[in-house]
Amino acid sequence: MSRRQLRPAAEGWGIDSDDDTGCTVLHADMDAFYASVELLRHPELRGTPVIVGGGNRGVVLSATYEARRYGVHAAMPMSRARRLCPVATVLPPHHEDYARISAGVMAVFRSVTPVVEPLSLDEAFLDVSGAVRRLGPPARIAQLLRDRIADEQGVTCSVGVASSKFVAKLASGGAKPDGLLVVPHAQTVAFLHALPVGALWGVGEKTEETLQRLGLRTVADIAHTPLATLCRGLGEATGKHLHELAWGRDARRVVATAPERSIGSEETFSRDVDDPDVVHRELLRLAERTASRARSAGMAGRTVVLKVRFADFTTITRSRTLREHTDVTREVHATARDLYDALGLQRARLRLVGVRLEGLVDASTRTHQLVLGERPQGWREADDAVDRASARFGAGSVRPATLLTPGTGGPPPSVGSSRG
Repeated sequence: MSRRQLRPAAEGWGIDSDDDTGCTVLHADMDAFYASVELLRHPELRGTPVIVGGGNRGVVLSATYEARRYGVHAAMPMSRARRLCPVATVLPPHHEDYARISAGVMAVFRSVTPVVEPLSLDEAFLDVSGAVRRLGPPARIAQLLRDRIADEQGVTCSVGVASSKFVAKLASGGAKPDGLLVVPHAQTVAFLHALPVGALWGVGEKTEETLQRLGLRTVADIAHTPLATLCRGLGEATGKHLHELAWGRDARRVVATAPERSIGSEETFSRDVDDPDVVHRELLRLAERTASRARSAGMAGRTVVLKVRFADFTTITRSRTLREHTDVTREVHATARDLYDALGLQRARLRLVGVRLEGLVDASTRTHQLVLGERPQGWREADDAVDRASARFGAGSVRPATLLTPGTGGPPPSVGSSRG
């Protein structure tokens, strides 16, 4: 469907009108975001199965809808995705591109309304009640957003328009891919009651199994079950929560928040690693990638987080809060390395390591107090030079010597797929 078309009440959704009166909550969700961004690099792959990920021990980050028809989905192990869709083209991720285009998308959202609540790089809630007088009814605003994002960023998004956050998110899912679905306020209950119980927020596999055992298969079934019965079967909190949602009651407001709470990267090794030197090199690679993404997003973080996953899938994290906010590769790496060394793992076999920056602020607002003998210019300026070279000659054109394999200029052979 063309992005310039409004998806009216589709069959099976229980809607027979596109009236958007009072529907000032929008949920905008990019379509297969990482894969769509990669297609900007590889337009010749449009219309074909594409999977973003890497290696056989990593996971799928994103997949085009052509790949999804084979059963591929995000977070699936890459080995399984390759078996399900052997004809797919597998592309490595480029997180700097995702951060850059996400920033552009969020800028479009904020040009329409300041009340934007990002949920991740590729989706957000918007309250457009203050923009109606200036830009027109909510459905027209949603279409304006979709057109601008496609024209300016080259990716598509699906938008749900409703009177509450819960219903707007359901509507955007029903509009995919590349569509727009309005759920009129007066028909919210009819829309919800036609859906399966799994559509409700908070219904995971176990809760759905419990509901099925109780004979509840649709949202209408939940709505017409006495509240006391739901509370006995599901617990008081869950029972009340699902009962409210089943009748379309969701009092949560859209709350303007920062677009990113953290920036990070992690790597799954191609085989379990027990060599601290290999881990040290990988921490440098991840620190370089994380700091670069932070600079690209115009952010600086104060807390460095180390993530370690052992061969038995046990996962631990350690963190350290710095004296000042930073986006400098050397500082992020030194902190992550210190955190790793302090664990005293010695020959422990590791499956994955990750580095993350938290406590983000706008980099332009940070301050830096020079210490006695410190040069006024140094590693931050070196990072800026690397960023400029990467922008001109491609990511990875300038790398720390430690990350080069002698005689090849490539990365160490023991490191596998990228996840971040």
